[in-house]
Amino acid sequence: MARPAGYSIWGLLRGAVNRQRRWPRVWRTPEPRESYDVVVIGGGGHGLATAYYLAKEHGITDVAVIEKGWLGGGNTGRNTTVIRSNYLRDPSADIYEFSLKKWEGLSQELNFNTMFSQRGVLNIAHSAAGLDEIARRATALRLNGIDAEVLDVREIAVLCPILDCSPRARYPIAGGILQRRGGIARHDAMAWGLARAADAHGVDIVQNCAVTAIHRYGNRIAGVETTRGAIKTGAIAIAVAGHSSVLAGMVGLRLPIESHPLQAWVSEPLKPVLHTVVMSQAKHVYVSQSDKGELVVGAAYDEHNAYGQRGSVAVIEDQIAGLRALFPIVGRLRMMRQWAGIVDICADASPIIGPTLVDGLFIDCGWGMGGFKATPGAGYALAATIATGRPHPIIAPFGIERFTTGDLIAEHAAVGGGH
Repeated sequence: MARPAGYSIWGLLRGAVNRQRRWPRVWRTPEPRESYDVVVIGGGGHGLATAYYLAKEHGITDVAVIEKGWLGGGNTGRNTTVIRSNYLRDPSADIYEFSLKKWEGLSQELNFNTMFSQRGVLNIAHSAAGLDEIARRATALRLNGIDAEVLDVREIAVLCPILDCSPRARYPIAGGILQRRGGIARHDAMAWGLARAADAHGVDIVQNCAVTAIHRYGNRIAGVETTRGAIKTGAIAIAVAGHSSVLAGMVGLRLPIESHPLQAWVSEPLKPVLHTVVMSQAKHVYVSQSDKGELVVGAAYDEHNAYGQRGSVAVIEDQIAGLRALFPIVGRLRMMRQWAGIVDICADASPIIGPTLVDGLFIDCGWGMGGFKATPGAGYALAATIATGRPHPIIAPFGIERFTTGDLIAEHAAVGGGH
């Protein structure tokens, strides 16, 4: 085939680079101003969603989102993107179902494809006790109007043929619970869509801007000190996941949470072999297949408290052993890359979201392994709380005061071990 006149590889590369330089920015890169009505600390999904809904739903556009690194570079970009609402306790089922419904319309709302794929989430049980727990959860979900199907081992074998469903398996499968509306989404697409939408409403998104101090006047928030100058504000929302206790400590607030590394990895690409998300609570393994064909595999969090975004060999070994036992066909599969995030976990495995004892300080933390799936719902509810001064009904049970009243929301079983 003849090349067109004037063709050269260098000309092609030069044109590509020059055109890339002229691409319009998806959001602005403003300098931080001296004051804002609201400052949101954390440029991940929850922080961006809070800022977006403050502007869109409540007309509060004098808002800054401050991110110490790059947008979505924390837990938002370091997770396995599972979305579901099959939690046991009523308050948990309510907030995650509220968020799942938001996910179902988020791409259209943002006019940005979040690549939300409702391929279903299957939680498998390996014992009679596990089946009892699954039946209990399915009943609770149905009473709350949330979809849940209990499957026997034969139905699971049809749904996911690559699972070892034989009675001689290392971890025999006794049954499972399937939420067909659950699935996965693209974490970066979600962050970019929210950032673009928030920016379009006038929100300033300031990257590479670390908070070094939070100022208060008496019991009232007065502003923040950052690596790019001081900012005055009367309202601050902290949405920084694993570093929540560090930020809260700047105003003398001690949170009942622990931070742990949570790691995952992806395999080399395969042809489509896994058409749903599979989670094993007994082995703390959960796996899905990405649009590129990679298996995305998560595990339980590291029991060692740490802020390092790195994994450990012991967790990976246990994770891979469980994966090979459940899916024998992956025995010769190569791991391509591995990463870790920092999860903040409360004693009852439920989040803290809402106002604090300091006037003007709001917090969104303690989601553990459930933060990504709660993104749009949590942001919407926290924005309403900031705008009205009253906790949104969907998050009212998750206030920090429950740790003094004893009204805990125990979700250890429904968390799914590793997710």
